[in-house]
Amino acid sequence: MARVCQVTGKKPIVGHKVSFSNKKAKRRFLPNLQTKRFFFPEEDRWITLKLTTDAVRTINKNGLLATVKELRAKGVTV
Repeated sequence: MARVCQVTGKKPIVGHKVSFSNKKAKRRFLPNLQTKRFFFPEEDRWITLKLTTDAVRTINKNGLLATVKELRAKGVTV
């Protein structure tokens, strides 16, 4: 599975690793992804999502139901 957050859409970006002598080498910056299970009481089941820690805070703020509605509107299978 890709390293992409299902809620925010964050994905790896490319940048430079810079040494002390200021030589630059390509590297990837990966998002802080966590696999998290949530109980979805409206459907009486558990949902497993691949999220960044930022998205976990978003779900805590807006609620799981609102977040799932947004995901389904985008066409993501939950």
